[in-house]
Amino acid sequence: MKVQDFDPRDYLRLNQFPHFLCPGCGHGIALRALVWAIHELELSLDKMAFVSGIGCSGRLTAYIDSNTFHVTHGRPIAFATGIALTRPDLKVVVITGDGDCLAIGGNHLIHACRRNLEMTCLMLNNEVYGMTGGQVSPTTTELRFTPTTPEGNIEPVFDACELARSAGAGMVGREVTLQTPALKNLIREALQHKGFSFIEVISDCTEIYGRKNDLGSSPEMILSQKSSIRPDSYGNVVDVPFRPNFLQTGILSENERPEYGEAYRGRILKQAPAEQSSSK
Repeated sequence: MKVQDFDPRDYLRLNQFPHFLCPGCGHGIALRALVWAIHELELSLDKMAFVSGIGCSGRLTAYIDSNTFHVTHGRPIAFATGIALTRPDLKVVVITGDGDCLAIGGNHLIHACRRNLEMTCLMLNNEVYGMTGGQVSPTTTELRFTPTTPEGNIEPVFDACELARSAGAGMVGREVTLQTPALKNLIREALQHKGFSFIEVISDCTEIYGRKNDLGSSPEMILSQKSSIRPDSYGNVVDVPFRPNFLQTGILSENERPEYGEAYRGRILKQAPAEQSSSK
């Protein structure tokens, strides 16, 4: 399918624009990659459901012209679990942030991975609670400054992809917003995977996190994403990279474990005839 055939406006609620994202924010790029993948797969938005929590990432569902749900902080995966189990005819997508998904919502992520329930989870990681003032999150790089770590963050960074893989997610991947076509391709693979697929999208918070840590302008922060994945190829970056070098991207793990909803429904259907016979 040709790129020129794709117009993101065909998938968005244009009456919700202009958007509220800050200049240089990577979340808009992630939204474009998502609807681009949907376009290439020729999925019907009427047969999809999008769930988001609280945070800058949570606003993205408001822009998608589909069945969308904006729920409480840390609960988008829990809410999406109910949709996936009761409406298996819908393709469920969760859009969440690093704080929403790994802090207050961390327990829900673990058990969604463990169950391998049919849904795609996009975690937009900008290393900070951007909407509420820039507080430290589970993925904030060590020694970075935030309003809640004025002397620098001393907590180790949470590897979300390793957590998802260890918990049993059917597919785990990571990509940066800089590589938009690659991100689109990864999301497309996730949408086609049978079971729980978890994608960490390395985004960037230019206005709050970037300024607080003197990471440069939006273009400089985007260039630093390049250095995080190909440090030998790109030298024109800020002095302190946005993230550690040699960041692995693409599909990180994949398995063929049974999908929870299908297994559960099969169990119920198998038990139903036996129960009917015993009641006679």
